[in-house]
Amino acid sequence: MAYDLIVIGGGPAGYVAAIRAAQLGKKVACVEADRAGGTCLNWGCIPTKALLKNAELYHTLTHKAAEFGLKIDGLSYDWSAVVGRSRKVSGRLAGGIEFLLKKNKVDYFNGLGAIEGPGKVSVTAADGSAQTLETQHVLIATGCKSRGLPSLPFNGTSVISSKEAMVLAVQPKEMIIIGAGAIGVEFAYIYNAFGTKVTLVEMLPRILPVEDDEVGDALEKSLIKQGIRCLTNTKVTATADHGDHVEITVEGPKASGVLRADICLVAIGIQPVLPDGLQPALTERGYIQVGTRYETSLPGVYAAGDITGPPWLAHTASYEAVQAVEGLYLAGHTPRKVKNFPGCTYCHPQVASVGKTERELKAAGIAYKVGKIPFVAIGKAIASGEAEGFAKLLFGKTHGELLGAHIIGENATELIAEMGLALDQELTAEEIHATIHAHPTMSEVIHEAALASEGHAIHV
Repeated sequence: MAYDLIVIGGGPAGYVAAIRAAQLGKKVACVEADRAGGTCLNWGCIPTKALLKNAELYHTLTHKAAEFGLKIDGLSYDWSAVVGRSRKVSGRLAGGIEFLLKKNKVDYFNGLGAIEGPGKVSVTAADGSAQTLETQHVLIATGCKSRGLPSLPFNGTSVISSKEAMVLAVQPKEMIIIGAGAIGVEFAYIYNAFGTKVTLVEMLPRILPVEDDEVGDALEKSLIKQGIRCLTNTKVTATADHGDHVEITVEGPKASGVLRADICLVAIGIQPVLPDGLQPALTERGYIQVGTRYETSLPGVYAAGDITGPPWLAHTASYEAVQAVEGLYLAGHTPRKVKNFPGCTYCHPQVASVGKTERELKAAGIAYKVGKIPFVAIGKAIASGEAEGFAKLLFGKTHGELLGAHIIGENATELIAEMGLALDQELTAEEIHATIHAHPTMSEVIHEAALASEGHAIHV
């Protein structure tokens, strides 16, 4: 059977591309080696959020019950049930994606996809059986996987990636996490909330290095208060895996010497997963090079999502996938590249941002003004018992347009959507605070921060 499009990869880029192409009347197949939804749904975004919800609830009950007038005797948890819930959530949603593919008449193949030649994609199933499919176009959306330390390879037990961290049968007493990006910080919060002694090691000066400096500093203080040891500006100089425990030698201003733990989670980044067969031209870091229409160096072969390089985010992958497909099949459509994209970290307090940071604006020599409001000034935050954090908006001095937004606090990952729209539409501080924000809501922190940038904040 010949297809108009075969998508290799069934994650946020792959399944979205397949469905959008089918909506445009094309005959489409989607090939996925694991399960529909890819890493994000099965081993990333979704199961970690389920674990984070469990952790946040347990932490609230163990640390804030009295504040809410609750008295709980003998509170405990079942680790296997905590892990099991996250797996059920992923399984349910993966089944939902498979239903959507079927609903849109996308042929779904569970197996390893490879480009065998022009217009030919082979699919090798888990039992070794193989078949070759013919197609006019191919979209590669194979994504990325965890990158390990050469000196400390993954073994799935004492040295683990984020995948194993989601399904550990036994909760470790002590854990070292190397890398304090979003993945490292989220798992630090999860395991600490359930009583694991966590040490977070980051070689850069701050945790969440890509975020606003003030946000990183505020989150570090919060995590330390929660009991997480944060060793920033700290290098790993030696490693040793003893099977039943690991020893990590570090050097930095906060600690130098050997750290010991049951398990080491390596969260230093990701690396591309390339399909077998013919390979398109790659970047220096091994990602697929694409042009303005998401085309690769191979005729008829396109690529979208994490496999093409940063930003490695599910929502940008889906965006790129739609742009690639519409550029291919919609007459007159010019694909757009990702310009403004929100970044979210789902620890507690949450962190979310979009646009430029202060250090980026300073480096570019762009004049700006700041509007910053703490959540403690917001009625809903006080009523909810979630007054930690702040919203910080950056506006251009010349035209007053929004240049960046940075939020740390309750519901930050939801509040950032408004800021993404404002950034895309080049809204000014005046236009933002002229928009009525319902009271009492957390979103009032945005209204007040916009007012603060002009010196007119009401509640501080």
